Amino acid sequence: MNDLSKDSATLLEVGEEEAGQRIDNFLLRIAKGAPKSHIYRILRSGEVRVNKGRIGPDYRLRAGDRVRVPPIRLSEKRPVAVPAREFALVYEDDALIVIDKPAGVAVHGGSGVSFGIIEQLRQARPQARLLELAHRLDRETSGLLIVAKKRSALTRLHDQFREGGISKRYLALVRGRWMNPRQHIRHPLHKYLTEDGERRVRVSAEGKEAHSIVRLLARWENFSLVEVELKTGRTHQIRVHLSHAGYPLAGDDKYGDFALNKNLQKAGLKRMFLHAAHLALPHPLQGEDLSLAAPLPPELAAFLEQLDQHEERAGDWPRPVSV
Repeated sequence: MNDLSKDSATLLEVGEEEAGQRIDNFLLRIAKGAPKSHIYRILRSGEVRVNKGRIGPDYRLRAGDRVRVPPIRLSEKRPVAVPAREFALVYEDDALIVIDKPAGVAVHGGSGVSFGIIEQLRQARPQARLLELAHRLDRETSGLLIVAKKRSALTRLHDQFREGGISKRYLALVRGRWMNPRQHIRHPLHKYLTEDGERRVRVSAEGKEAHSIVRLLARWENFSLVEVELKTGRTHQIRVHLSHAGYPLAGDDKYGDFALNKNLQKAGLKRMFLHAAHLALPHPLQGEDLSLAAPLPPELAAFLEQLDQHEERAGDWPRPVSV
């Protein structure tokens, strides 16, 4: 490990595993404990150089690049012991891992969380040369999560997500009687911070384009089970789109019906009902089609059974196979 807090600059040479990574992400990884604002300041000021030249934060490193890093004063926080943990595997080869993420576990440390899935996986697999998240899931969301084992696979996965080459489908339970068998929601989403510094998202003309396709799967007197296909991958997209449409997610503590959530907790639903159920993509390196599925967790399936016992099913909407 390089000592970046010493008084003189550090010169690092980029290896094959770092090739393709953005310089800002590279610096954030090697300078753990340094504020993001400081990393971007030294990039803007030109204190970070690649091959003796100035670069922007979006510069992608190449094998053999020589990176000059100025002295960085790192946090003196005591390191937190990260427990090694493996997670339920849906797929694995030499390029990637797909796990069935449990609800309530963050995908990475930060924002008040000491560690997440990626740190625990690295502890469990110390021999792995690289383990990096290819995308994110909210802490409260369960389901399919892709982790790259090669830099080339990670770069290609990022491209596929950005280009819309990966099909992502989620199962969500909402308050209310969803009526349309299939509905497109296209509302731009804008990220902002609350007075308490918490990240939130709202529908706004100032925001970025966001597109969700909602399909009705089952409907009861007061709830509907829907499948949501994401055509874009904005922060909290499903939660905000459904809430804005008047159908908040059951158990959503940010955009949901808070009085209803209290009653749902008493009835046994103690988490947000959102599950990443299906991914379809070409393999990032080999090209063959992958179709991956994760069944509803037992606590969500049990709540649907409870709904069947207490509320009449409305219409002929069949229970989906994935439930």
